[in-house]
Amino acid sequence: MRDDFAYVDEVVSGVRWDAKYATWDNFTGKPVDGYLTNRIVGTKALCAALQSAQEKAESLDFGLLLWDGYRPQRAVDCFLRWSRLAEDGRTKRRHYPHIDRAAMFANGYVAAKSGHSRGSTVDLTLYHLATGELADMGGDHDLMDPVSHHGASGITRDETRNRQHLRFIMEACGFSAYESEWWHYTMNDEPYPDTYFDFPIS
Repeated sequence: MRDDFAYVDEVVSGVRWDAKYATWDNFTGKPVDGYLTNRIVGTKALCAALQSAQEKAESLDFGLLLWDGYRPQRAVDCFLRWSRLAEDGRTKRRHYPHIDRAAMFANGYVAAKSGHSRGSTVDLTLYHLATGELADMGGDHDLMDPVSHHGASGITRDETRNRQHLRFIMEACGFSAYESEWWHYTMNDEPYPDTYFDFPIS
């Protein structure tokens, strides 16, 4: 791993994680190329910003749970290959119920060059400190559907409020939201805005 990257859990106290692409629990239905261990990696700048976000979340009785951070380019290439395979229905209902695989790219849910590969983008949610349970957000990670957009209709008042809490926390700590995915945030001052890395997470 590069010297200016780190395992987030070694830097950000109290953070939880579940690196979905290192598991079978993701839209491809199996571990993704480049994810050799269930850890979240990011630039040291990302880790510092997440520490601030974790502290702000705690002031609201929440903690952070991370699903993805740095994403090797080989993982993105794996997504592209997967999108060209015949539909088998294994993950469609949960992750892309109303679109075809290839439309993930056209609709902006997956990119051939991902901000994640620059090391300062993160997918995350909130959990309640009192119970450890995830906050209700009106849809799970990588649900590629309009209900995942910021400002989406069809979700409850509590789910809307939880999304607003997450956005407030992240924007207050130097991140920008991605309007199509309530869980996706990128640092405003990312250290590598034009570099796409490909070292594996191991």
